[in-house]
Amino acid sequence: MTVPTIYNQVDANRRKTIVLMFGFSLFIVIVAYLLVMAFGYEGPGALSVVGIILIISGFINLGSYYWSDKLVLGMMVAKPIEKKDNPELYRVVENLAIAAGIPSPKIYMIDDLAPNAFATGRDPSHSAIVFTTGLLNRLEKLELEGVAAHELSHIRNFDTRLMSIVVILVGTVALLADIFLRSLWWGSGRRDRRGGGAMIIIGILLAILAPVAAQLIKLAISRRREFLADSSGALLTRHPEGLASALLKIS
Repeated sequence: MTVPTIYNQVDANRRKTIVLMFGFSLFIVIVAYLLVMAFGYEGPGALSVVGIILIISGFINLGSYYWSDKLVLGMMVAKPIEKKDNPELYRVVENLAIAAGIPSPKIYMIDDLAPNAFATGRDPSHSAIVFTTGLLNRLEKLELEGVAAHELSHIRNFDTRLMSIVVILVGTVALLADIFLRSLWWGSGRRDRRGGGAMIIIGILLAILAPVAAQLIKLAISRRREFLADSSGALLTRHPEGLASALLKIS
């Protein structure tokens, strides 16, 4: 029996994530169609309404996609640092970025005792890695390299973009559910003429359960990407024990 290599794991996780994303998108279209039908629309009319809703939500969320990194950094009160502020950290990130073949991301710091780090940005050219002071004070250099490689892998693998898209898709499901539930308070006469009571009940159940299902799909995709970042980070440093040791310290 052939033992799976780390490269096999990276490729497998990428394929599984593509499948999950396709399924997520199909799930949104189906939920939207059923909710619209429950409100009384049928056939081409239902498809037209679904299209309009998805286009409107797409424009609303497009801004969130391009500004997500700034929103996250602002909410976390992350402050940019320069090379002179922490030369060692900059060297670690720059060297790993060269090894990964991507531009060196901006580095931000959060004054927090809790050990944590994360990456954000829609692509490698518009990316940032955030470290807390608690993480930097607790980790040795090899461990810090492991954490930085993990976050750089998220950027190189476009995980930050992927998760932004997933958040938008989850938001779309929540928006559809909210629109449907609010619409129950309006146009009741029209629903009495065109929509059956059974479809209304199904619509209510979908409006309640669909956002929960969307969150579960989001968690599944996120878990896949974390495994992929672990594998990719180990390829960058060639020292997987660094990340393993760091995780033991901060867990």
